[in-house]
Amino acid sequence: MFKTAFAALSALWLATAAGAEELKMAVTTSFANSGLAEVLLPEIQKDTGIEVQLLVVGTGQALKLGEAGDVDAVLVHAKAAEEAFVEAGHATHRREIMYNDFIVVGPAGDPAGAKAAGSASEAFALIEEAQAPFVSRGDDSGTHKAELKIWASAGIEPAGDWYKAVGQGMGAALNTAAGMDAYIFADRASWLNFDNKAGLDLLFEGDPALFNQYAYLPVNPEKHAHVKADAAKALEDWLVSDKAKGLIEGYQIGGQQLFHFNAEAM
Repeated sequence: MFKTAFAALSALWLATAAGAEELKMAVTTSFANSGLAEVLLPEIQKDTGIEVQLLVVGTGQALKLGEAGDVDAVLVHAKAAEEAFVEAGHATHRREIMYNDFIVVGPAGDPAGAKAAGSASEAFALIEEAQAPFVSRGDDSGTHKAELKIWASAGIEPAGDWYKAVGQGMGAALNTAAGMDAYIFADRASWLNFDNKAGLDLLFEGDPALFNQYAYLPVNPEKHAHVKADAAKALEDWLVSDKAKGLIEGYQIGGQQLFHFNAEAM
């Protein structure tokens, strides 16, 4: 169970404040699970008058919502998919905002020896060789796409009883891994904000391949005239501001910084 109480957050996100302009933004479950939304959303509304309603899904589904014009903007973390989204004309542009990293989590006893690996792909290869239980999100999210890229770099197509694709968000996948005492590929922010760690531990980190960039994509009003392009632009301006930088870089759990701001002027 996450420290973030989703019922309370939903009430915060969906309650309409007097005079506030609503904007719908599709975001990844890893961003929502991190707890950063609780910090940013009230400040966004206070500074801009925009009430951001979050639709919390995986990156693949978030981009589909943008393509359909069901949201005004998207905040996700799968660069190749984002660039294809812009190239297809579904977004006006892609703006990098912040980054964190992925990690490999698993049983504290580490039966596969992943902790001693020299790279993420070697850690995955050791897990497959040991046929140790591994939980995959399996949901076409940015995290899932990054996981599959590492399996591919290891020359492995994961399959078998040891590999469980749950088709769910980061929180549910971590809960499943905790229940199974299994390995899992996760983003650091969700892991640190996750209460039900059970017998799991952070086993592998630090490979450049685990870099995890988040980007903002305003939905193209030429495709969907009803989208709130002005509000999306105002939100983008806020997200790249010094105020946002301070809040993003100041957000910590257990003394650890979860996100690093890297937005650049356009």
